[in-house]
Amino acid sequence: MPIRDARPEDAPAVAAIYAHHVLHGTGTFEEVPPSAEEVAARIARVQAAGNAWLIAEEGGEVVGYGYFAAFRDRSAYRFTAEDSVYVRDDVRGQGVGKALVAELLARAEARGFRQMIAVIGDSENVGSIGLHLSLGFRQAGLLKSAGMKFGRWVDVVTMQKALGEGDRNVPE
Repeated sequence: MPIRDARPEDAPAVAAIYAHHVLHGTGTFEEVPPSAEEVAARIARVQAAGNAWLIAEEGGEVVGYGYFAAFRDRSAYRFTAEDSVYVRDDVRGQGVGKALVAELLARAEARGFRQMIAVIGDSENVGSIGLHLSLGFRQAGLLKSAGMKFGRWVDVVTMQKALGEGDRNVPE
């Protein structure tokens, strides 16, 4: 499956994929889907910071996307990234998400990141939790009832994976 860097013209397809998850899922805590213009701005911000926003294609169509960005803005977090991945609903469970996250991990490590964090909406999100487990992440925490969506409390699962040397030494 071809995976490539996102381009500005991908924004409408990315916005459509994300809108489905916003409106029907608890993997994201956004409740109003962003416009294609807002998605294009988000892609540009991630890429301008030197991070990856990737597109998975099948038959020339965008079937999923993923990106990593700094986990937090404070300098002490400079070696820690956070990943996000979303797949078109009709191709979930077919390896698209796993291929995207695997490439994100490789690119983040190449950029010098030492830790990757996944912040997963909903402790019942077995697809995303399983995908991250299959790539070597471990559960690092659980925030009970951290969000309210669709009239119910929703947990947040944090997962973590060391990249490269991880914490075995101090980067220069």
